[in-house]
Amino acid sequence: MGVDYDTIVESFEWDIPESYTITSTVDDHASSFGDRVAIKFLNADGHREERTYADLRDEMYRFANGLEELGVSEGDRVMHLLPRHPDVFAVQLGALATGSLLVPCSSMLRAKDIEFRANDCNATTIVVHESLIDMVEPVLEETPLERVIVLDGDESELDDDRWSTVQSVADGQSADYDGPELSSEDPMSINYTSGTTGQPKPVLHKHRWQYCFNQVNAPYWWGVDEDTDLEDELLWATTGTGWAKWFWSPVGVGLTTGATQLVYDGDFEPDVFLEILQDEGVTKLCAVPTQYRMFANADLESYDVQLNDTLSAGEPLNREPIERIQDAWGVTPRDGYGQTETVALVTNYPGIDVKTGSMGKPTPGVGATIIEMDEEKEVEPGEIGEIAVPVDSPAIFDGYYEKPELDEQKLSGEYYRTGDLASQDEDGYFFFEGRADDIIISSGYRIGPFEVEDALVSHDAVAEAAAVDSPHDERGSVVKTYVILAEEYEGSEELKTELQDFMKEETAPYKYPRRIEFVDELPKTSSGKIRRIELRQQEQEKYS
Repeated sequence: MGVDYDTIVESFEWDIPESYTITSTVDDHASSFGDRVAIKFLNADGHREERTYADLRDEMYRFANGLEELGVSEGDRVMHLLPRHPDVFAVQLGALATGSLLVPCSSMLRAKDIEFRANDCNATTIVVHESLIDMVEPVLEETPLERVIVLDGDESELDDDRWSTVQSVADGQSADYDGPELSSEDPMSINYTSGTTGQPKPVLHKHRWQYCFNQVNAPYWWGVDEDTDLEDELLWATTGTGWAKWFWSPVGVGLTTGATQLVYDGDFEPDVFLEILQDEGVTKLCAVPTQYRMFANADLESYDVQLNDTLSAGEPLNREPIERIQDAWGVTPRDGYGQTETVALVTNYPGIDVKTGSMGKPTPGVGATIIEMDEEKEVEPGEIGEIAVPVDSPAIFDGYYEKPELDEQKLSGEYYRTGDLASQDEDGYFFFEGRADDIIISSGYRIGPFEVEDALVSHDAVAEAAAVDSPHDERGSVVKTYVILAEEYEGSEELKTELQDFMKEETAPYKYPRRIEFVDELPKTSSGKIRRIELRQQEQEKYS
């Protein structure tokens, strides 16, 4: 699909149906093409299951009736802690049909994280897979949780009245449901941020969020629009069920468009994932940069894939894997940028030239721009500023759940500030520069950490890197990089000098790391993002 960028942006208009909800959309799909496969499920043991859109509708309503019988009602907060599973959509959609707010949690969290979220949003119900019960039991008495519903659980092993199973809740229930009349402006979910700079924040979204994904993410990132023959497409987003990305793609694109999508439950192994791409006939893949980097080290030419789109999200994808995949498969991984609080704000549209290292251009209708860090004024091309969106844009969140002080900080001005820094070239392409908190100011120069890291990992010796500011008496701060070396390399003063010389050639000389430290690992959030705040604190303590 090719697009005329300027024409699309100028002509785009929001027309959000008042009655829109994701549950009514799935119901409509079931009525229109109920026998179409919605989910192809596969796990690491080779087990397969399928769900049609008619199946999803019926399972959604059975679970909703069962929840209502348990006392779950409109406005309640329902947490879920689930792996990729063929019944995940039934659980999520069923809870949403009751008017409850979903509170997704990742299996990569810890018990203390579940406790924090349950208390923070006053959740009364949690749906948890039997393999993850140990994350709930230790903190149950310290939370307002009244009901624990176990997916794949054994009813005979539950001896507490608060506990039941998904199967027992849904069994015997009607596939017809007379629930509350919901609209696009009713609350849908509380998605917690990843906590790169502090405690996770409860991001409140309404049902219109999913419509916005359908109107923005689907055509201007995934390349799925009204002209797409969905019978010929198989979508695969490798995200987990607890992340906002699950709502960006498996729900926000897959379910809203009526596509068929693959759900695979298994640890990431490059060769296994590549075989799945080939054997299942996946046509559109959305993965994270780490996965693409590992793909790039494999023998890609030996896999006969049918991909027509490859998408990347979560953090910027550096140039090496982009070029490797393009050479091997003839498709160019296209970055898309957004947050838990938003839809895709900036993407490499299908049909436009992809500039290596660029996030792309602002998506239609959203209004994303780059403003100065200390005032609401757009920056000039080439200058680093903060990515921002007008607060009246329908494509952003509706505030932080019961956190008026945070709303005042983030939504009281003309723009919602993302906290992410970027620059824009003369052609309108955005380039990620790092978090606002991560910007390095050295001798008056503003240096984005990503440019430093991207250049550094292009050296054969560097597997991963994180750049932060390090206090310096004369310069105020200098660039410090923490480096994880490739397996065949060992750290030495000679290698530090070699890396510094290399960087002087790859970037402007003032950006090279004057301090380098070799480490075995980097501090990261549960979603895999580098916590530079911890590294900055180390530097402050070391040189204070």
